Amino acid sequence: MVEPGVIPAWVADMDLPTAPEVTDALRRRAGGDLGYPAWLLDPNSGPLAEAFAERMSGKYGWQPDPGLVRSFNDLNQALQVLLQVWTRPGDGVAVHVPAYHPFLTTLSTMDRPLHPIQLEPDGDTWRFEVPDLSACRALLLVNPHNPTGRVFTRAELTELAEHAERHDLLVIADEIHSDLVYEPHRHIPFATILPERTVTLTSATKAFNLGGIRCSVAHLGHPGVRKALEDQPPFVYGSANVFGVEATVAAWRHGDAWLAETLTLLDRHRRTIAARLPGAFRYRVPEATYLAWLGVGRAGMAEVLEREARVRLSDGAAFGPGGEHYVRLNFATTEAILTEILDRLIGASG
Repeated sequence: MVEPGVIPAWVADMDLPTAPEVTDALRRRAGGDLGYPAWLLDPNSGPLAEAFAERMSGKYGWQPDPGLVRSFNDLNQALQVLLQVWTRPGDGVAVHVPAYHPFLTTLSTMDRPLHPIQLEPDGDTWRFEVPDLSACRALLLVNPHNPTGRVFTRAELTELAEHAERHDLLVIADEIHSDLVYEPHRHIPFATILPERTVTLTSATKAFNLGGIRCSVAHLGHPGVRKALEDQPPFVYGSANVFGVEATVAAWRHGDAWLAETLTLLDRHRRTIAARLPGAFRYRVPEATYLAWLGVGRAGMAEVLEREARVRLSDGAAFGPGGEHYVRLNFATTEAILTEILDRLIGASG
């Protein structure tokens, strides 16, 4: 919640209508059969797994086995389950930082020490050097990256794969932003590089504006993790609900025209920010996502900008090491609202 007159531009949720193909599918389901679905008895099969496999094949040339897919409520739940069954308190987890702050909270709460892979500004983009990962049990790879919008290259992913092999790491690949990549950049599923060490997490919720649907998938390429999950009680982690599956399948199979139109809008918005914001905001145009990571020179500026510009942004300090002097702006909104946001930020910058 924000005060009256404050524009909320902080949470990673689009301020845009949902694809009509998705809302139509939900109306049909609501007016039809709401009983137990056949796939409920086997979480590793059914329309969700099949739609995921089709999408990965069609968009990225990856041929995942739908029989290795398991549904979860969201990526945060999936991450916590994976850490619970495969790691122990005290086991290190490597993560590129700054990082999506609920993941950092998970590591802290579960006593899995963060081993940061620091992203550093490099001209108009970001670079990183991989530190010693010998104390780690897992690598949590967020690609495309939140909050910087970086899309990692094949060379960078190959280097990370070499470190994962050397140190016997489980790779948890959060690829939820993969449908939000701008030309000429290309998303490369990490499982195409290191399949038997990788659990891929994704969802239609970011690209198709379905945050409340609560449906995600995990492709369990790692055989040890697969066995560890199979050994758990069958219902302890739940499964996706009928509406979540219906919306996700409709988005992945029928929503690409809507997505293309939305990406055109977002592409225009990311460039508008670069053209309009003054030098007081250090901005590297993101290669993916609808999030602008803005350097503001000092800590605490999110609070200042909310008070003076009447725009709520995410405070970069919550994103861990390297985020203290940044704020995050969600630009997935209408042109009129983005214009108002930028006018207010420019006015507050003096």
